Amino acid sequence: KIRGLRIELGEIQARLGEFPQILEATVLAREDVPGDKRLVAYYTGVPAATDELRAHLLEQLPEFMVPQVFVHLEAFPLSPNGKLDRKALPAPDMAALRSREYEAPQGDTEIALARLWAELLNVERVGRHDNFFELGGHSLLAVSLIGRLRQDGIDANVKALFEQPTLWEYAEITERMEMVL
Repeated sequence: KIRGLRIELGEIQARLGEFPQILEATVLAREDVPGDKRLVAYYTGVPAATDELRAHLLEQLPEFMVPQVFVHLEAFPLSPNGKLDRKALPAPDMAALRSREYEAPQGDTEIALARLWAELLNVERVGRHDNFFELGGHSLLAVSLIGRLRQDGIDANVKALFEQPTLWEYAEITERMEMVL
């Protein structure tokens, strides 16, 4: 279980294994930071863009079962008896969370959202193409984000964040919701 939700690691692995470029896949629930358990997918084969892998899994799985981090490996570490050595799988680094080059936020809304995302997600900086969920966001943090935005007088909703998870997309839709008011 992660954040009270039952996660089927085998189901995630099976769906990830269906992606054309992937040879082998395994998924772990890692707690590299105390109190912050997250799904990490490891795979071998041709490296793929994180957003492509997320999109593939979101077609078949609920958001809470889609890993936040995807780590490409040349080969899986094996134990002396030839089985996958899960304990030898590397902890993901922050580079694994970023699938795109950094581009600074533009405009007041993007800048304000970037500050809030960085605080909530405990990351140093958020670029305009960064994805809330790839940076470690999940449904509970999304609800916290919406609450904070509403406290600041910004009309926002969770559904829009799931549909437009990059900073610039979410800023754009948030600005449009403000104009309607």
